[in-house]
Amino acid sequence: MFHSTIGILYVMRHVIAKAHRPVIMRYHGGMPYAPTSRRRPAHASPATSPERVYLDHAATTPLAPEALEAMMPYFAASFGNASTLYREGRQAREALEQAREVLAEALGASPPEVCFTSGGTESNNALIAGICIASRRRLGAQKAGHVVASAFEHPAVLEPVAALKRAGFEVTLVRPGHDGFVSPDALKDALKDNTALVSVMAANNEVGTIQPVRELAAAAHERGALFHTDAVQALGKVGFSVAELGVDAASFSAHKVGGPKGVGAFYLRRTTPFEPQQLGGGQEGMRRAGTQNVAGAVGFATAASRACEPGRLLAEAARLVALRDGLAARLAALGARVRMSVPLPPGDVQRHLPGLVSFTVNGLDSQTMLVSLDEAGFALSAASACSASSLKASHVLLSLGMPRDRALGALRVSMGEQTNARQIDAFVHTLSGMLKT
Repeated sequence: MFHSTIGILYVMRHVIAKAHRPVIMRYHGGMPYAPTSRRRPAHASPATSPERVYLDHAATTPLAPEALEAMMPYFAASFGNASTLYREGRQAREALEQAREVLAEALGASPPEVCFTSGGTESNNALIAGICIASRRRLGAQKAGHVVASAFEHPAVLEPVAALKRAGFEVTLVRPGHDGFVSPDALKDALKDNTALVSVMAANNEVGTIQPVRELAAAAHERGALFHTDAVQALGKVGFSVAELGVDAASFSAHKVGGPKGVGAFYLRRTTPFEPQQLGGGQEGMRRAGTQNVAGAVGFATAASRACEPGRLLAEAARLVALRDGLAARLAALGARVRMSVPLPPGDVQRHLPGLVSFTVNGLDSQTMLVSLDEAGFALSAASACSASSLKASHVLLSLGMPRDRALGALRVSMGEQTNARQIDAFVHTLSGMLKT
């Protein structure tokens, strides 16, 4: 998105010539990140060069230039396999372990507790299955045969939980309240003496509610259960520390924080039982076999360090909250047809993601709106999954008690560091025009 093919080749040649083994960059503030995407000149004709407005940062984020620069040497000159013993392998291993240290610092973990994976989905699958199977093998089904998850988890959690049910585990799904939160009391009611694992996401990807993870983890631990959180949507958007939250395991994805696609990580507390799900050469401390993606790990660590730098994190959260609240107010002014999916108090950054607004439009379906908005130059998502023959209402919205007909008209706007007030104004103006037709 940021560079043409020629530009990438130029950067590669320049970076490799400058340094054979660059240091992974920790972000220490400085000038705000300015995207390098080409802007339309003021005199350009909208008909020939329309500006695209990207409002789907919860789906993926642009690759941060710092991450790209840090990665480039490991695509060419520094190509070694981190598992080998000769110089090229040792250099790759050194870069990998430095990336692990940088990422661990961003997560509030120690480096040995961080395992690199191919993304958030693999991390969720590995942790949920690996912890539950190891616990049952160690304690038996009478003491570790039950799993609890929230009903509005990402499919990357719900599907491995369903697989555990097919393998003989008992499963309980806890419904969130209409406001989008899983309460500690509701979790306590679901826990049993043989609950092995509880999994509740840190922040919901569709409605943006930030769950009370610390209280939920404490409730699980009181009953002797372990606690996992899918933190893919929380990292880099709000303060997040595995140590402060007291979780036993957590999942992360690079491309949600300005890193590359195809790489993620999980945190696993040292004392947590775990049986690896990907077998082979025994890389990543025997937790995840396979040749490590050194370039991806370096890019992830650089992006996460940048996104989690405290000064930048607070400033960007405040900026996005202002945009979010402005959008919510503008949507409310469009009339009764437009409603927030969950209550969104102005200024709230403790319980709601700074840059995410989920709302429904009465009388229009998500697919129709997305097509029209795409043609008008706006990229965003619906809170429903479309198939060739029908619309399937979002399980997240249905779990909140929202009627199916209303859920089929849901849209999600998720903003990032390129989003500005002018783009939000243009989006609301376009949506308003759709409501009048």
